[in-house]
Amino acid sequence: MTISAVLFDFSGTLFRLEQDESWLTELTNHDGEPLDIEAQAELMRRMTAPVGQVVELDAEHVHAWHNRDRDPGLHRKVYLEVLKKSGVPHADQAEALYNRLITPSQWTPYPDTEAALKAASEAGLKVGVLSNIAFDIRPAFTARGWDAYVDEFVLSFEVGAIKPELEIFRKAVQALGVPATETLMVGDSEEADGGARALGCEFALVDPLPTVDRPDALLTALRTHGVA
Repeated sequence: MTISAVLFDFSGTLFRLEQDESWLTELTNHDGEPLDIEAQAELMRRMTAPVGQVVELDAEHVHAWHNRDRDPGLHRKVYLEVLKKSGVPHADQAEALYNRLITPSQWTPYPDTEAALKAASEAGLKVGVLSNIAFDIRPAFTARGWDAYVDEFVLSFEVGAIKPELEIFRKAVQALGVPATETLMVGDSEEADGGARALGCEFALVDPLPTVDRPDALLTALRTHGVA
């Protein structure tokens, strides 16, 4: 297969919301006690899980959960509820943590993110970032000059579709002007990102490990598919 375009997922693929002690040291539970290390780690997992409902929710919040990446209002609503049910009962603390979640500058790139984007672009491939997300992630790229390597950003809240729905993959390949059968999707979720296969795309799975533990998975994925 000839690969003419690469689509990269964002969270857990190109960037990761890393646990930052400065965010969490002031968080307290219902008893006013600081959250322990295990609780902090679980909190970060729940804030970034690509699929699967992470806490029990009522019907109103279940609807918001399933549509969170289509609508920023629903995203905020359900994540504040997730934080509340995950041991952060104080509204001001939950708001502060949520605001960090939706601030692109707070996300950490993987060590080979720049190299992978640059390699694909300089190889003459079209490059897209395709994300289930409810906020604009472009500033994370423009701040580093990496937007020069990205032809298109296809974000769920802007196009009204979410992975693994075929519509969002279709919009992405159309935006790049490349057939699906010549497109490689790179992502950390077999369920969400792997849905690209149904449209005819190739798929490469990467593990959403902490950034320090995953130095070159993106470059490896590209090389495995004859890119870079």
